[in-house]
Amino acid sequence: MTSWKYYILHCLVVTVSVTALIKTSDSADNGCTSPPITTCNECLYRGPECGWCFQEGFLDGAQINERCDSVPNLVQKGCELEFIEHPAVTVEVDATLSSTQVTPREITVKLRPGSETSFVMELRQLERYPVDMYYLVDVSASMQDNLDRLKTVGIALSQRMKEYSSDFRVGFGSFVDKPISPYINVHPSKISNPCSDYDIQCRPAHGFIHVLSVTENVTEFTRVIQQQQISGNMDTPEGGFDAMLQAAVCQTEIGWRPEAKHLLLVMTDQPSHLALDSKLAGIVVPHDGNCHLENNTYTQSTKMEHPSIGQLAEKLLENNIYSIFAVEQVQYKWYEDLIPLLPGTYLGKLQPKASNLKDLVIEAYKKLLSDVEVEVVVQDHQVQRFWVNITALCPDGSRTQGPTKCSDVRPNQNVFFNITIGMKTCPSHEEEDEVLIFIRPVGFNESTAVRVRPVCKCLCGERASCFGEEGGSACQDVGDDGPGQARDCQPAGMGPDCSGRGTCVCGKCACDRSSLGTIHGKYCQMDDFSCPYERGLPCGGRGQCVMGECQCVSGWTGERCGCPVSPEACLSDDGTICSGQGSCICGRCQCDDPQRYGQFCEKCPLCNGSCQLHWRCVLCHMSHDFSAVGATECNRTCSSTVRYVDDIPGSMGDNSKRCLYPTPERCHCRFQLDSVQGVTEILIGRHPECLSSQRYFRTFTLVFLLTLLLGLSIIALLKFLLIRRTQTPSESTVAVFHVTNKEKSYVPTTSEKTITYRRDQPHEMHIHVHKMALNEGWQ
Repeated sequence: MTSWKYYILHCLVVTVSVTALIKTSDSADNGCTSPPITTCNECLYRGPECGWCFQEGFLDGAQINERCDSVPNLVQKGCELEFIEHPAVTVEVDATLSSTQVTPREITVKLRPGSETSFVMELRQLERYPVDMYYLVDVSASMQDNLDRLKTVGIALSQRMKEYSSDFRVGFGSFVDKPISPYINVHPSKISNPCSDYDIQCRPAHGFIHVLSVTENVTEFTRVIQQQQISGNMDTPEGGFDAMLQAAVCQTEIGWRPEAKHLLLVMTDQPSHLALDSKLAGIVVPHDGNCHLENNTYTQSTKMEHPSIGQLAEKLLENNIYSIFAVEQVQYKWYEDLIPLLPGTYLGKLQPKASNLKDLVIEAYKKLLSDVEVEVVVQDHQVQRFWVNITALCPDGSRTQGPTKCSDVRPNQNVFFNITIGMKTCPSHEEEDEVLIFIRPVGFNESTAVRVRPVCKCLCGERASCFGEEGGSACQDVGDDGPGQARDCQPAGMGPDCSGRGTCVCGKCACDRSSLGTIHGKYCQMDDFSCPYERGLPCGGRGQCVMGECQCVSGWTGERCGCPVSPEACLSDDGTICSGQGSCICGRCQCDDPQRYGQFCEKCPLCNGSCQLHWRCVLCHMSHDFSAVGATECNRTCSSTVRYVDDIPGSMGDNSKRCLYPTPERCHCRFQLDSVQGVTEILIGRHPECLSSQRYFRTFTLVFLLTLLLGLSIIALLKFLLIRRTQTPSESTVAVFHVTNKEKSYVPTTSEKTITYRRDQPHEMHIHVHKMALNEGWQ
């Protein structure tokens, strides 16, 4: 069945459960009021139909026990629904956990004392599932023939199992009995060789030895079987349950794969010891249900009792293990009585020398997979507080109640289980608030976890004086029943409780009373007196007053909700809002430019600006003789759009302005400024006087530039001549420096050169620097 079908079925179950609660509430006469009670918690214990009213002033003068009644009765008495403590029974499915076999994987339910709820679990058996099978063989002396048969059947069985499984693996372990008196002979010679009386070498007795972890190597499995030897003990029963529990709980050591089906094949010819049998050997410590393997040997065989049948069943179910008992005819009846107590178990008769072992395993596997069954696991100390009822809806349409299983289910068929969980009593204070109940399909490696959260406390707590003679003050400081009470009275968990205009009572706001009007709302955030009035009504009757501000209904806005949101009153003739020059506020156009006016912001005589602002642009176009290339070039720099016309029109519109541009010839070139939808456009007329004057202006400009250049050249020449004239030569005064004899060794005298330095003063100084001969070095 598809997932949506599952949820429809789940909703139907929940609806039926809620309807049953409503009917129970309607028929509950005075079960909530008699005998009288004094606290909210006691009211909840009366049953799921009972509620507690914590509204301040409810039934003034009446007894406090009258606050407990069915919800319809409380409403009829005048208690508002938001002030009635009546926790609902809820079911919440966690859809985030995916599964291929079990749906849903996790459910959270809230239950009150005496309430119940239902949900549906869906199971789907997959085809050709991976299989891990562990051979657990009794190797006492009487099993010699069966052990020899097992040595030859391993490969053939693996070949047959490939028809039913995509991945088949096998493992091996052996058991005998507890190696302690009176189960074995404790004479030293008998301990090392229990078969010494028969001149046969046997291995010592043992509780459980893990020999081979599950593997796909069938050759290795056959080799291990060939090496096995028999052992011996004193009494008839064996220690099979000890070995089965260790094979189930030692998941890592055995090698069970989480994704595989787990088959535990137990081969024996005798019954098994039960829990109390261990006291014959002085063993009184109950089995703890844990793994105790060291070096692949069970170490607690002589220290802890045999597990009980219930304990063994729990561990097999918890570790998703199918059990197959292959026993001989003599002990078949003993195990037949045992099978109903162990879920997911198959019993088969083992023929002499285990001749039918291969067919027995195949038949058992097919039968186990065709039986779909679920078991409920509840913590031991919580069993008495809950009850669980399961009804199986099988693929053939039948319903079975009690055995909680469907038979003859084929692969990929869906099986549904309608599961009802009820809570009898609330937990004590020292017990946990949440209880886990597991719905485990037998042999499946997936299960449904049900988180049960008991609802046993009121927000008001257990104060008998709450709303008594002291009014509501006794409840206002209650904080022990949950950290979320204050946040329930604050919007988004912030700000003052109840907006500062009420009192937080038991997690609800009790709004203050005002002579100005009514204060209301979940957080006392609304009233009918603190907002602006319109037409004699707060917010004009078109909104709600929230914390002094109007929250208008759809279609209205403004401080008083007096402005329509629709812009139809602001549509101009061209279909735009306010001619595209403003915003529609409260049904009127508000212009963006203060120079504009009119009903639709369509008027603006001064928006075009003065004529002088556009002279430069007009001059650019005139300088290019109104050519197309010039127009393109000038329009890149002009802030307005320019068009050429033969003549300026005689009549002008409301948004037009005529301008004259004075040319150098004192003629006036006419142009006109038009405003089209807020964009200024310049119309320039092609007048001959404008063209000739422009050519004259260009000639005048050229002559002016040439004259300026010639003048600058003449000035530069005159300045150069004046500078040359002031620089006349005069006599030079030569200063001769005489070198002493001491200095002659340092200065060469072969040649000399005269350097003249001219100063601003008329004196001159001559320095004679002797040249050094090329072939002389410094002394």
